[in-house]
Amino acid sequence: MNVSAPTGNEDDAYWQRPDSEPEAGRPGPSAPVPDPAPAYRGPPRADPPPAHWRPPTVAQPPPPRDMPRQDMDAVDEAEGSARTVTYGVGLVAGAIALILMCLLCARAIF
Repeated sequence: MNVSAPTGNEDDAYWQRPDSEPEAGRPGPSAPVPDPAPAYRGPPRADPPPAHWRPPTVAQPPPPRDMPRQDMDAVDEAEGSARTVTYGVGLVAGAIALILMCLLCARAIF
């Protein structure tokens, strides 16, 4: 379906392409002249680095240091006291939750 219809006005002739044939007095388009510059050959080569450009390396690292000795009895005692605190907090939280459940259930039943 053609939406636009030709108008047939002479004003449209201004917007049309010129004839593809060259005029008699003017020569046709000439072929482009190649650039006389040489092709790109890549970046220039860099100078090599100096012989001793890297820092000196240590061939043998020092042996690792000894860790301080652990007092196993003190570690066991600390773990026991932490376990006691954890169980105590859990028992208190459980008791509070049980009391709240009993209160809510009693309120719903009565």
